[in-house]
Amino acid sequence: MRAFVLERYGKKRELRLATMPAPELRDDEVLVQVHAAGVNLLDAKIRNGEFKLILPYQLPLILGHDVAGEVVKIGSRVRQFKVGDEVYARPDDFRIGTFAELVPVKEASLAHKPKALTMEQAASVPLVALTAWQALVEIAKVKKGQKVFIQAGSGGVGTFAIQLAKHLGATVATTTGTSNVAMVKSLGADVVIDYKTQDFEEVLKDYDVVLHSQDAKTLEKSLRVLKAGGKLVSISGPPDPAFAKAIGASWLVKLVSRLLSAGARRKAESRGVAYSFLFMKASGTQLREITRLIDAGAISPVIDRVFPFESTNEALAYVEGGRAKGKVVIQVKN
Repeated sequence: MRAFVLERYGKKRELRLATMPAPELRDDEVLVQVHAAGVNLLDAKIRNGEFKLILPYQLPLILGHDVAGEVVKIGSRVRQFKVGDEVYARPDDFRIGTFAELVPVKEASLAHKPKALTMEQAASVPLVALTAWQALVEIAKVKKGQKVFIQAGSGGVGTFAIQLAKHLGATVATTTGTSNVAMVKSLGADVVIDYKTQDFEEVLKDYDVVLHSQDAKTLEKSLRVLKAGGKLVSISGPPDPAFAKAIGASWLVKLVSRLLSAGARRKAESRGVAYSFLFMKASGTQLREITRLIDAGAISPVIDRVFPFESTNEALAYVEGGRAKGKVVIQVKN
């Protein structure tokens, strides 16, 4: 099969298009012929070596964390899927590799593709949708009438999280650039702050939940817009001890996580709010819930650009540039 391979870690390092052996299929996995693959900033960060400590992948490595495609083979223990099914998923860590023509995915991490979506649209969903779901539903437990601040509303996670928070009945605030104000309002944002001309800390007050995806300075300001008992869920760090424990990390990673998050946790505690770090996990069960929302018309994916498979490096560079409105997708099979 053809695949884009990372041979060595390095910033801006290009992936190499290579012919690779078909992946081995385990008993609890489904082999998916990749029609389309979503591109995420996580792919660039892994390529750059930023996750070597917590995700010690063996190189060479095929990147890619989103897939939509067709089942071509099933493992002996698989019961929910059959050859020919149209499916989508965020493969598990250490089984990623959707920048390829074939990828194995655990049955437990797979879901049938939403009927309302094309393969390209479906491939844009899993990672950002699961991130938003795990942050807002699982950790923050957002309820009707609460106020939720979602940073970077025009990004991949932001566009999905705004719609999910509105579906849950929240009042939603977000930040974006001037050119994207109308778009995030169309997704349901009630309060839109143009980060180029406004400071969100001067506008927002007494929020219940913050979905944080920016830098340390923004995190500190975000803690101040929460009311007592509020929750900040960060997808951009720093990792905390609870995360290190959940992934069964080594003592070194546990120590580093404790040290890196000490300041954020201390500031949160002093304000009577909670700080959590989220590194989303694969889940077919949650994807099925998300599928129901998509097929019901409650949430629609937002796609910026679709690149041909041969332009995977260009797609990765485009995502890393930070200008994408919604998701970027690679079309693997025409």
